[in-house]
Amino acid sequence: MSADSGSGDTVRVWLVERTYSDDEQNIIILVYATPDGERYFRKERALTSFTDVRDTTAAVDVDPGNLGEVEAEKREQYAAEATRIAENHDPDDVV
Repeated sequence: MSADSGSGDTVRVWLVERTYSDDEQNIIILVYATPDGERYFRKERALTSFTDVRDTTAAVDVDPGNLGEVEAEKREQYAAEATRIAENHDPDDVV
C-alpha cells in the first residue's frame, strides 16, 4: 500500500490543517490532503464540552467522491505538509 492509497476503494489523506471556525463557536475544522496536495477532505467537529475528547489521527481513508480539489495556491503547502506528516507518523497516530 502506498502512502496515498487507502484500502479498497478509499484514498488515504493526511492532516494538513487544523483551525477553529470563525463563524461558529466550538467547531474545529480539520483538513486532510493527498500527498500531491491536489485533493482534500474537510471534516468539521463540534466540541460539546471541555471534556469532549476525540482523537485526531494523522490520516484517514475516505471515499474518493468525498474529496474536493485544492485551490492552486494551496497545493504546494498541502503537499509539503501531507508529506511531512506521512513521513513522521503512522496513519493511526494521534496528532
